[in-house]
Amino acid sequence: MIRGLGLALAVAIASGTVAAQDVAERFNDYPTEARADYVFACMATNGQNRDMLRRCSCSIDEIAAILPYEKYLEAETVLSMRRVGGERMAYFQSAAPSQAMVADLRRAQAEAEIVCF
Repeated sequence: MIRGLGLALAVAIASGTVAAQDVAERFNDYPTEARADYVFACMATNGQNRDMLRRCSCSIDEIAAILPYEKYLEAETVLSMRRVGGERMAYFQSAAPSQAMVADLRRAQAEAEIVCF
């Protein structure tokens, strides 16, 4: 379970600003397939063992707690487009919105690395 979910849920319920279901949905908006893709790629990079399975699963849970899935998907799309190259893809290299999307993802990944690795 996501580490911060319990605290966030308790704060939201206590303050009465957000329903418990809304908070739970916010922290669980990543589809299972997206989580599995992340874990497979993480394990391919870091090692194919049980410890890496645990660490990589923790990592995507931390990222999901920080970044909504829509923002994660946007940043992953920008990174994918940057790999394509070419004149038309130059926008994804230099545009401020693209850079901000990727920066948000990088910050979430850095936090996940601190917590999980």
